[in-house]
Amino acid sequence: MTAPEDTTPHTGKHAGKDSVEHAGEHADSQIAAILQQTKTIAVIGASDNWKRPSFYVMKYLLSQGYQIIPVNPRLAGQTILGQTCFESLADIPQQIDMVDIFRPASDCPDIVEQAISIGAKTVWMQIGIVSEVAASRATEAGLDVIMDKCPKIEHTRLSGLLGLGGFASGFLSSLRPAAPPVPPAKRDGGLFFSDKPETLSIHAGARPDAATGARQVPVYHTAAFAFDNTDHAASLYDLQQPGNIYGRLSNPTTAVLEQRLASLDSGIGACCVGSGHAAQMVALYPLMKPQAKIIASTRLYGGSITQFAFSFKKFGWDVAFVDVSDADAVKAACDDPDAALLFTESLANPDGNISDLEMLAEIAHARQLPLVVDNTMATPILCRPKDWGADLVLYSTTKFLAGHGQALGGAVVDTGLYDWSNGRFDSLSMPDPAYHGISFAETFGPLGYITYCHASVLRDLGPVLSPHNAWLTLLGLETLPLRMRQHMENAEQVALFLSKHPKVETVSWAGLPASPYHGLAKKYLNIGAGSVFTFSVMGGIEAGMKLVEGCNLISHLANIGDTRSLIIHPASTTHRQLTSEQRQKAGLGDSTLRLSVGLEHADDIIHDLDSALARI
Repeated sequence: MTAPEDTTPHTGKHAGKDSVEHAGEHADSQIAAILQQTKTIAVIGASDNWKRPSFYVMKYLLSQGYQIIPVNPRLAGQTILGQTCFESLADIPQQIDMVDIFRPASDCPDIVEQAISIGAKTVWMQIGIVSEVAASRATEAGLDVIMDKCPKIEHTRLSGLLGLGGFASGFLSSLRPAAPPVPPAKRDGGLFFSDKPETLSIHAGARPDAATGARQVPVYHTAAFAFDNTDHAASLYDLQQPGNIYGRLSNPTTAVLEQRLASLDSGIGACCVGSGHAAQMVALYPLMKPQAKIIASTRLYGGSITQFAFSFKKFGWDVAFVDVSDADAVKAACDDPDAALLFTESLANPDGNISDLEMLAEIAHARQLPLVVDNTMATPILCRPKDWGADLVLYSTTKFLAGHGQALGGAVVDTGLYDWSNGRFDSLSMPDPAYHGISFAETFGPLGYITYCHASVLRDLGPVLSPHNAWLTLLGLETLPLRMRQHMENAEQVALFLSKHPKVETVSWAGLPASPYHGLAKKYLNIGAGSVFTFSVMGGIEAGMKLVEGCNLISHLANIGDTRSLIIHPASTTHRQLTSEQRQKAGLGDSTLRLSVGLEHADDIIHDLDSALARI
């Protein structure tokens, strides 16, 4: 067998509902069991070049207590990371538990035969390496087989190591983690996983504090983090190990929030930032370059339209606004050679219109464009955009996710569906000079995008989320499923009341059968049509403003998704910077009011609106 150093791209296509399924693919619990039972790992195609993925993997696994044995005939007899390198598996004089392969798929059948002959227990093929022939042979011989995955990535997320980016583990535990972290400890012979939002909103991403046993997530109010030694510091700066360096890049409290949000959206990772607008900037920055074009819905929050149309122009980014309900118009816009992505809101602010996500995903993916969906108004409780093909999901966590109006924040969730190694985005696929020429898509595989958001975008642009606001958002998330159900019940009663009132001209709530979005609401929204919508009153702009001033229970302020009911006149506030034409395209007339239905008793909300309507 020959095993030259790792030159195989550390990437793979992750374009399916969850990921490409292969023979031998293991559930997380089985992967965790393999990582627990494994002690000695032979790395085939090991490289002594510290920039190569195999070097990253070996250094990390060594730090976690595994014995690593490099295999590479070119380097036989030399040392890599202090470990003697062997020419072949047959030359290794001790028992090998796992064979980790950094070689092309065509080499895998021969490697598997040698792994069988030495009594290995597991064959692990790195990201981008798939050989059904080799997998079948290993399985027949009784070996465990993992393909198209990375043990470093799997160990990191299943151990809950909160380093650069909140990578969703899916693993929940009330046990205090060991120090240093190891793959999660078993309880009664198994691990606990859940896909229920009621459970994930409380538990995902957090375990009792290792040092104190504290059950609630601590707030890490610190600007920087101590290093164990100089090698540890260098490994963190080279992105070879997960861990915290400085508060602008990551924070343990924020990382819990990132894991929780990624879990709720069935994503692979998340990046939390200081506001919803910051989330849009961070999300688009890896995808854009001068003259690149955002294809965006005309029906967006007014601040987003302003950000896209004016502020982003200063970066050299262009934008084309399109009616996303018109499939032909969307196709024509996406056919522009400068198009970089398609952007929409699942449930739009302010009038509650709904995007046909499945249609938009088909159009975008046919042109290798990622579909970016702002899911702020729906939250993962009403709609999980990944289920309909969304590649990135954005939030203003200030709104329903936190729910209490006390903390600003934003989030970017990578669903894991898009292949960031396809060469469309130079920031991810090309060598990064700021990190000694590594390619994020190659080195970090499916986590390349979200790692880049932390390691480069947050580093250079700095829109950090404060740990205290992350903690406040985590508290709000614990009741998100309960709150959303009550929001929906109240919204339905309020919308029905307004639709029957003689002084109300229109109500935009998609739950009404007469709404043009009623069918889409039934398709995409699980438990209701949203609790933020618009309505117009008779009497024009003066009547609308008088109604706002006539409310006593409902608060007049620029926010949505609060426990309190909120009202505002968009034409004079949130959408004031838009032209009259832009407001019309967004569905906003001069007498249109935006209502965010809160959690007060529905009778009281209706009474306050009825009293205000009586005054106009």
